[in-house]
Amino acid sequence: MRIFISTGEVSGDLQGSMLIAALKRQAVAAGWELEIAALGGEKMAKAGATILGNTSGIGSMGLLEALPFVVPTLKVQRQAIAHLKQYPPDLVLLIDYMSPNLGIGTYMQQHLPHVPVVYYIAPQEWVWSVNLRNTNRIVGFTNKLLAIFPEEARYFSQQGAKVTWVGHPLVDRMQDAPSRHEARAKLGISPESLAIALLPASRHQELKYLLPVIFQAAQTIQAKLPEVHFWIPLSLEEYRQPIEKAIKHYALQATVLSGQQKEVFAAADFAITKSGTVNLELALLNVPQVVAYRLNPITAWIARKILRGSIPFASPVNLVVMKPIVPEFLQEQATPENITQAVMELLLNRDRQQQTLADYQEMRQCLGEVGVCDRAAQEILQMLK
Repeated sequence: MRIFISTGEVSGDLQGSMLIAALKRQAVAAGWELEIAALGGEKMAKAGATILGNTSGIGSMGLLEALPFVVPTLKVQRQAIAHLKQYPPDLVLLIDYMSPNLGIGTYMQQHLPHVPVVYYIAPQEWVWSVNLRNTNRIVGFTNKLLAIFPEEARYFSQQGAKVTWVGHPLVDRMQDAPSRHEARAKLGISPESLAIALLPASRHQELKYLLPVIFQAAQTIQAKLPEVHFWIPLSLEEYRQPIEKAIKHYALQATVLSGQQKEVFAAADFAITKSGTVNLELALLNVPQVVAYRLNPITAWIARKILRGSIPFASPVNLVVMKPIVPEFLQEQATPENITQAVMELLLNRDRQQQTLADYQEMRQCLGEVGVCDRAAQEILQMLK
C-alpha cells in the first residue's frame, strides 16, 4: 500500500513522524507492507518515509512573512504533484501546512478523485477564518478529517466534512517525558537552581520579530534574579548561530541544546515562549509559561483593517478551553516590559502558579486519551481496506 504524506515546518515533521510510526506498527500487525513517500523532514525520514522534499524549514506566519518562501513552496508543491502523477498512491494524507496542502488537495480532487484524501490536523480555520473559502476547499477535497481539538471537530462537521475526533498527538508524545529529577540530572541542573526555558523561534521570521523581545525580557529578569539560568532547545540546528550571537549581545547566562527539548521542558521552572505547539507540551508537563508573538507590523495592519480578522487567543493552551490560562502578548503588547512583569508575577505568586496548574488539568481533559496516533492510524488504514 502506498501512502503519500504532505506536511511542513518543524511541528509538522514531528507530528508526521509520530503518525508514520503508528502506521508502520499497525501495518506490520495486519500483515501489510506500507510504502510512504512524503514532503517533510528528518524526523519523518527516521520514522521510515522517503522524503521527496525537506519542508521542515519552509514555513511562515503572515502575508509579508510568506514572500521569501513562495518559490521554495511552489517548488516542493510541483515535486509533490509530479510524484502523484507518476506514482498515484492508494491514499493521500495531509498534515496542517495550509497553502501547499490546499494545492495538493485540489489537484487530487480534480485529477485523482478515486484516491482518498485524509486531512490530519487541519488548518485552524475554526479559530481565525475570515471567510469560508478555504474551509469549503478543505471540505470539498477531503474524504475524512481527523480532528485533534473538539472545537475543530465541531466546526468542520458543521461545514459538511466527515470528521473523527482522535485527540491531540502530544498526549502520546509527552508520555515518555522524563521526570523533573531525571531531566535535571541529565542536564546537570541542581535541584535548587532556577531554570527558565526560552523558546523564541521555530520559523525564520521569529528570529527577527520575536527573539529580540524575548531576550530583552530575559536580560531584565536576569538582572532581578541573578541566579537564573536560561535553557534554549533548538528547533532547527541552523538557528544555533543567530541564537548564540544574541545570547552574547544580551549577556545572558544561557545554554543552547540540540535534541533535548523534552529534558529542558521537564527540568524547567518556567518558560518564555513563542505561540505554538510547544505551549501544549509545556502545559502537559505543568510548566508555567508566558506566551508572546509578533508579525511584521504591515501584516498585522492588513489582517486587522482589510481582512478584518481577529482571534480570541493565539496560544493553543488558551484556545482549547477558550479562556486565558497562560498570559499571552501579541503584536504591540509583546514588549519586554509586559513579558517581564507577567513572568515575575507568576514566578513569585504561589496562588497564580496553583491556578495555572489547575487550569492545565482542565485543558488536559480536552486533549483526549493516550493512543491518539494509533487511533488516527486505524482510521487511515481502515480507508485503505
